[in-house]
Amino acid sequence: MFNLRWADEGGFPANDRGAAYGDGLFETIRMHGDRGVLLSRHLDRMVRDAGRLGIPVSLTELRKACTAATSRYSGRYTNQQADRGWVLKLTLTRGEGGRGYRPSPGIRPNLMVSAGPMPDAPIASGVAADFSRVPLTVNPLLAGIKSLNRLEQVMAAREIEGELFEVIMSDSAGNLVEGTRTNLLLKVPEGWATPPAKSLAVSGVLRQWVLERLRARGEVVAERAVSIGDVMGSRCQGLYLLNSVIGVVPVRRLAGQDLPADDGLATIFNPLELLE
Repeated sequence: MFNLRWADEGGFPANDRGAAYGDGLFETIRMHGDRGVLLSRHLDRMVRDAGRLGIPVSLTELRKACTAATSRYSGRYTNQQADRGWVLKLTLTRGEGGRGYRPSPGIRPNLMVSAGPMPDAPIASGVAADFSRVPLTVNPLLAGIKSLNRLEQVMAAREIEGELFEVIMSDSAGNLVEGTRTNLLLKVPEGWATPPAKSLAVSGVLRQWVLERLRARGEVVAERAVSIGDVMGSRCQGLYLLNSVIGVVPVRRLAGQDLPADDGLATIFNPLELLE
């Protein structure tokens, strides 16, 4: 069992390990009323990745917390932006206690629940992006986990200015990995390419859903290294940013160069059809 805490009643205790060491993980879920987009996938990921970190939590507990959260928060946004929805955030930490990095035995996890409005929708015709100067290092033990350790993304996000919607981060080999808040999907003549899950800091639930959907349609999807040359060269037929809150976003301009851009891929993602 975890301690359920509400963000509008105060923050985590001062000795919470999530605040002290980033010892935890989180999910942000697009909600419409009392239902969430790809809700099961978000909760399944939190249970699975919490298990990888050794933080005990059950799917039943999380579902009960979501039910309580929708009762508490959904009415605040229904009248103002019913068609856009709202955002539910679940932050799970190992709990309180333990001086230094070693956690105390038997501590009880904390789950902080908060809510907010949907962000502004990106331009449907495509957004501007650039390459980040901040390298992204992914520890294989933590690959894909949406942990609270996001300092590299924070530093990279400081580069987003002016018309830029996102910056794309590279690994030590120079391969493109992901945006500060998005996964990447590249259209090439033979099909689609996306960086492999083992290389990602965050393996998004929308990324996995889109890959499954494309494959079910008989399209070729390769999970492989993606280079700058892949996206800036003549073989690029489109670059898309994936995020379960903002959806599928085409990139129309990258590092000052125009890219082929259309909203064709976005048509397979209708959030109102994925509510649970």
